[in-house]
Amino acid sequence: MNKILKKFNMDDGKEMKIPMHPTTYLRLDKESKKVDNTLYKGIVGSLLYLTMSRPNIMFSVCLCARFQKDPREVHLTEVKRIVRYLIDTPNLGLCFKKEKDFKFISFCNVDYVGDKIERKRTRGSCYFIGGNLVIWVCKKGTITLSTLEAEYISISSCYAQLLWIKNQLEEYNIFESNVPIFCNNKAAISLFKNSSLHYRAKHVEIKHHFIRDLVQKGTLDLQFVPIEDQLVDIFTKPLTEDKLILLRNKLGMEFIRE
Repeated sequence: MNKILKKFNMDDGKEMKIPMHPTTYLRLDKESKKVDNTLYKGIVGSLLYLTMSRPNIMFSVCLCARFQKDPREVHLTEVKRIVRYLIDTPNLGLCFKKEKDFKFISFCNVDYVGDKIERKRTRGSCYFIGGNLVIWVCKKGTITLSTLEAEYISISSCYAQLLWIKNQLEEYNIFESNVPIFCNNKAAISLFKNSSLHYRAKHVEIKHHFIRDLVQKGTLDLQFVPIEDQLVDIFTKPLTEDKLILLRNKLGMEFIRE
């Protein structure tokens, strides 16, 4: 990280407690002054590299990465804020602990109309093996007609990822047949567990209904989690300092002693 700070002359920058303010609203601001495209892409590219070990900045970096085609001063300001947050937490990283239990669990959530420009949803998910975070996802999805549809599609996409991981882990005989997915939308969970509610999802594409059979067969265990315990919020929206610290601790991020 020190190389990145020196490369962009930000090693003496002001420290920030959060990578992005909760009220931040980025858009294609044509009135804002244009900035050096090469500089902007260079900083964003370096930050994207860091997201491989710092999931706490993934949402903010991915949001800023959407404006690489025509970056403006307002976008560069937010990118520099992320860098200043890294200055405040130079030794923060994921901690992988040795565990005998290889239990596999996942969390998924979606920010309905999270993208203010194209009105698309922002999907987030994370996957733990033995209590250690191994995969995390922040992705802009398609346009949906309701929060129910957004959550329904998000859970389907989450299980598609689980299915891929399952195929990889089966070779080591450490994969459990019943995998819990934690979601904070009761309507979506009810729709998966009760096929008689299909009338509420007539507008949802049929390709997302395959997961309903898996839930009813017991292959997949879909469970409700309160919003305050939903870890994926860190991948779908900017958070306050208290909420950010709480979730990054639950993800297994710790300060490394030198």
